[in-house]
Amino acid sequence: MKIEIDQRSGFCFGVEKVIKIAEDILKKEGKVYCLGEIVHNQREMERLVSLGLVTIDYETYRNMKNCKVLIRAHGEPPETYKIAEKNNIQLLDGTCPIVYRLQKKVKIGYEEMKIKDGQVVIFGKEEHAEVIGLKGQTEGKAIVISHLQELDQIDFSKPVVLYSQTTRNKKKYRELGREIRKRINGVADINELIINNTICNQVANRELTIREFARNHDLVLFASGKNSSNGKMLFQVCKEENPNSRFISSESEIKKNWFDNAKSVGICGATSTPEWLMRNVADKVKSLSE
Repeated sequence: MKIEIDQRSGFCFGVEKVIKIAEDILKKEGKVYCLGEIVHNQREMERLVSLGLVTIDYETYRNMKNCKVLIRAHGEPPETYKIAEKNNIQLLDGTCPIVYRLQKKVKIGYEEMKIKDGQVVIFGKEEHAEVIGLKGQTEGKAIVISHLQELDQIDFSKPVVLYSQTTRNKKKYRELGREIRKRINGVADINELIINNTICNQVANRELTIREFARNHDLVLFASGKNSSNGKMLFQVCKEENPNSRFISSESEIKKNWFDNAKSVGICGATSTPEWLMRNVADKVKSLSE
C-alpha cells in the first residue's frame, strides 16, 4: 500500500515562528507564559506543556507583573500592550508578520473612516483571537461579519472599508464584497466601498493543493486539532474531493478496517498540524498494513 504525507500540509510560517520563539525560551529558562493557546492542536500543546509552556487567560494576564509573556501568531489588541507596559511585562511577540501588517492597515482604515463617518467591516469570527486583535485597532467599533445573513449590521448609506481575517475563504470573501457593493449602490448617493485583499495566500493556496492531494488517494487521513477553524475548513475540502476522508487528532484513532480495498493512503493536515504528528500517523498506517 502506498503511503504519502502531503509535503504542503502542516504549520504555516506564522505558526512556525511562534513555536520557534517558545522552544528557544523554554530551552534557556524552562518555563514561559503564553497568552491564550499557542496553537490549536492538542498533541502539540501537550508537547510544549511538557517542555514548560504555561497557558494563561486574560484575567490572569491582567494581574501579572515583572515576567515574560509570549504573544501567539494571532496577534493582540492594543490593550494587551498597555497592560504589559503598566505591569512591567516583557512581551515575546510572536505575531504573524501578515497579521501584524493587517493590524496596521485596519488602524489606518479606521482613522480614515472616522473622518468620513464611515464603517470598518471585518469578515471573520467575532470570537477568533485574530479578529479580537483586529477589532482592537478600531477601539472595538469594527463590525464583524461571518456570513451574509449578518449584513444588516451595516449602514449602507455610509462609506465602508472591508477587511478579512487572514485565514478566511477567498470565494466567500468575494461574495461578501459583491453583496455589500450591491446594497450600497441601492441606497447611497455616493458609492464608497474599499475592499482590501487581506487573506493570506499561503493559507488560501492550501485549499487548492489539498484538493489535488485528496483526489490522488483512495483514503485520506486528515490530522488536526478538533478546535482548529482552519482544520475544519480544510477537512471539508478533502471530503468534497474524496468522500473516503477521515478526520483524526491522533494516530491512536486510526481503525484498521478503514484500509479495506485502499491501495493509496494520503496523510495531510491543517496549518496548525505539526509535521511530527503526520509522521506518527504514517508510521501507524504502515504498522497496520503489514
